[in-house]
Formats: sequence, structure tokens, C-alpha cells
Amino acid sequence: MATRHETPSPHGDDLFAGDDAGNGAPRAAAGGRRGTGPTPTQPLADRLRPARLEDVVGQDHLLGPDGALTRMLERGTLASLILWGGPGVGKTTIARLLAAAANLRFVQLSAVFSGVADLKRAFEDARRFAESGRGTLLFVDEIHRFNRAQQDGFLPVVEDGTVVLVGATTENPSFALNSALLSRCQVMVLRRLDDATLDALLVRAEELTGRPLPLTEPARATLRAMADGDGRYLLNMVEQILSLKADVPLDPQALASLLAKRAILYDRDREEHYNLISALHKSLRGSDPDAALYWFARMLEGGEDPRYIARRLTRFAAEDVGMADPSALTLAIAAWETYERLGSPEGELALAQLVVHLGTAPKSNAVYKAYGAARRAAKATGSLMPPAHILNAPTKLMKDIGYGDGYQYDHDAEEGFSGQNYFPDEMPRQRFYNPTGRGFEHEVRRRLDTWGRMRASRPASGDGS
Repeated sequence: MATRHETPSPHGDDLFAGDDAGNGAPRAAAGGRRGTGPTPTQPLADRLRPARLEDVVGQDHLLGPDGALTRMLERGTLASLILWGGPGVGKTTIARLLAAAANLRFVQLSAVFSGVADLKRAFEDARRFAESGRGTLLFVDEIHRFNRAQQDGFLPVVEDGTVVLVGATTENPSFALNSALLSRCQVMVLRRLDDATLDALLVRAEELTGRPLPLTEPARATLRAMADGDGRYLLNMVEQILSLKADVPLDPQALASLLAKRAILYDRDREEHYNLISALHKSLRGSDPDAALYWFARMLEGGEDPRYIARRLTRFAAEDVGMADPSALTLAIAAWETYERLGSPEGELALAQLVVHLGTAPKSNAVYKAYGAARRAAKATGSLMPPAHILNAPTKLMKDIGYGDGYQYDHDAEEGFSGQNYFPDEMPRQRFYNPTGRGFEHEVRRRLDTWGRMRASRPASGDGS
């Protein structure tokens, strides 16, 4: 059975900008900034937890004077919410403080440890309290981990107001949650903590402990970068640093050797995977090789399979560079094969070279568009036969009914161009491929324009245009 944390107290179980560890277990509700007598054994992040929504940092778009949640509370109409954001940005803290601000009973469940029975008990308790006039805010951490049937279980209690549901998720709600549940909740996006916000947390930690961090300014910046937008992780590192007996301030190298590097947030089968490949693709399309190299490196550092990246780069060479630089596709295959032969890390350099080539190449999606237009035309015209003059006639019968009659061998024609019609007789000639004029396609367009004028000036036998 999952442990449930129920309290009307405004005291959070995380830091100012949130601890998303919420595993459903009860925790001490003491906190230094609330004046409730913090104990020395409490983690620093717990001692710095906020007492009011105004104390939460980094989420002014939700909690500032004109923030969405601020206006909601002012109207006295707290809706069911989905709080979407990375770890350590404030989801659990905000849920607790919202309950206090709205005078609602706070109940916490974790989707990692809870099942249908736990939900039913929470709903029954909420109905019993509602009868006595007390509302309930049900906070569900990692709500995306509930399956579809479990998510559907929230619908009736949200609709009839039995609970105000606040779900926390690190996954994109569009993909992780049922559309029915999403339609009954407002999605609030929490921002990762920026550099200024993380520095404000460092200042608060120094004020609370009465000790300056033994870091040089560059090392202080390195510490913020290592936190990667996670406030709790930052404060946990601060505790490690303050436990040292440092005679001189630590520089970035000394700091890095002391603290373990935080793993880059990247799931190869989740939204971050698609976000980064989209960033890589669009940076290449925008002819920015530097940005493209950055996203390429981010994916590799996150553990992405280089073969997947090679496949996507090959697709880009055909789709977005195309005939503007026909060599791009050849280089893409060569880079892919080089990686297969060399492996990591040596083979990754070939992929980096491909990234730079694609980023600096002229761009054209003319072939991509032409192929799409040709497919649509093929579907629309059914099974029209080719014109008889371009059909082979291996038998006497086929010759007698006109197969191959009037065909002109283009190599024997003036300038190697006969101008004959190659579309079905029942189909007017169409222009699918329109070269852009960029890169190699400039020459291709010149050729097509020349052949178009020649075709118009000397219609040949079998011309059905």
C-alpha cells in the first residue's frame, strides 16, 4: 500500500523551486525560512523551503503579480492543473502552497507507488471531507506513470469537484496523458531555473548558513552550470562544498574533481529525444553549422545511438539539400559507412563533418516537393497507359497495333533532345519539379528552361501535350 501524505499545512517537502522526488512518504514539515525551528540535520534544501508562493523563485510567469496562478487564486477559482517541468523546478512546492493559499486539505500520492485502491481511498476521504465543507487538493506526482484506465479514474471526481487535481509530470502531457483528462485540467509549464535564479539560491544558502561558498567566481559559474536548472541538485552540491575545510577558494578544476558531474537529461525514447533531433534538423535547414554541431554533440553526450543520427542526417541530405548539392547524399552515406567501420569515438568525427557539410550546403526541397506532387497525381489518374510511341514492341502483334510507332531516339535528335511527350495521352503535361536556382540547381533550372523552350518550338511525333 502506498503511503499517503495528508496535511492542511502550507509547509512544502522541497526547496523554493521544488523537489520532485515526491514518493508519497511523509516528511518533516520544518523549514528555516518559515520560522519553525529547522534542525541542523535537515538537508539544506529543506531548510530553505518557502513559506509562501511569493517565495518560490524562477516561476514568475505563474506566480508573479500577473501570473496565471496568482490570478486564479485572486478569483477564488483554483482549477485542476497539470504542472509540467523538469526536476527541481517547483512542482511539489507549488502544489503544497496552492493548497494552503486556497484553504484546501492537501493529499499527496505518487503514481510510482500508488494503485487503484489508493486512488479510491483518496476519493472516498475527499467526499467525506467535502460533506463537512472542506475541499481537497489531491497532488499526484509523476502522474504520467498511471495507465489510461487509472487516468480515467480521475475524470468523475474532477468533474464533480470532489478534488482539485494537481498532477506533476516531467513528460510532455500531450503524449503522456489522456486527452479526456487533459481537457479537464489546465497545463502550467514550469521553467527550468536560469542562471540568475540559481545564483539567487546560492545567495540564500550563504545567508542561511552564514558562510560564503569557498569558490572563485568562475567556479561559482561552473557550479550553476553543473546544476543544469535543478535547484535541489544545486543545494545538495552546496552542502558538499560547505562540508569542506578549504584553505583557498576552489577553482573550476578543483570543483569538478570534487563533485560528480550531473548526467545530461536525455531519454532516447521520450520527448527530449525528439526535441533535440528537431533542433538539429532545423539548425541544418537554417544553414547554421555551429548550432547544428551543438545539438549533435548534445545528443551524443546524452547517449544517443550515432546510427540514428546518421540515418536522420542522410534523410536531411535527400529532403532538404537535394539537388542543390547532389554530393550531400553521397557524403551522408560515406559518413554513415565510416562510422560503421570505425565505431565510437573516431567514427563520430565523420558524422561531425557531415553535419558541417549539410549546414553549409545550399538548400532545396524541390525534389521532396516534386515527389509528393507526383504521388498525388499518380493516385488521382489511376491506371493510365503510357503513350504507345514509348512502348516496346517485341512481337509482331504489338507492332501492328502501334507500339513504338513514331518513337524518336533522343541521342539521334538535335542537341540530344526530341521534345516528345512522355505523359499518358489522356493526361496533360504537368510540372512537378521546380528547381530553386540555388547551388547546383541553378544549372539544372537553366537546362529545364532550355528544354522547355525547345519542346514548345518543335512538337515531335507522338506529342500529346
